[in-house]
Amino acid sequence: MNNNFLPHGDGKLPTWQLAVAATALFNTIQNFLTLQFTKRLYNNVSPTQPVTPLQARTFGIWTLTASVVRLYAAYNIHNKAIYDMALLTYLFAFAHFSSEVLIFRSARISIPILTPVAVATTSLVWMILQYDFYVKV
Repeated sequence: MNNNFLPHGDGKLPTWQLAVAATALFNTIQNFLTLQFTKRLYNNVSPTQPVTPLQARTFGIWTLTASVVRLYAAYNIHNKAIYDMALLTYLFAFAHFSSEVLIFRSARISIPILTPVAVATTSLVWMILQYDFYVKV
């Protein structure tokens, strides 16, 4: 098996970044094709304020942007600016999904909402704990 496309960095964090970026790319595509998964995520909206195709496409572009930053981080894990931007994408994701459950109430606690929260939390903690290992200032 040819692993030339895999990031060449120490540890597993670069590969994790690549996997999360690829998953986000899939999520971007599905946001443009269907509302099915977005409605599962934002599962507590009212009939008077439904999830719309425009919202799904906007969420898709937001997800694509995060995916690109994480992809760059996978291959440039020692670059402080890129590492910091990738870390911030997870902070923003955590804040977004948490606020949709706790403040705006557009989502109820369920597997579709817990999955991105778990990925964001795991990634944030991992990146903070490994900061000095990867970023050489």
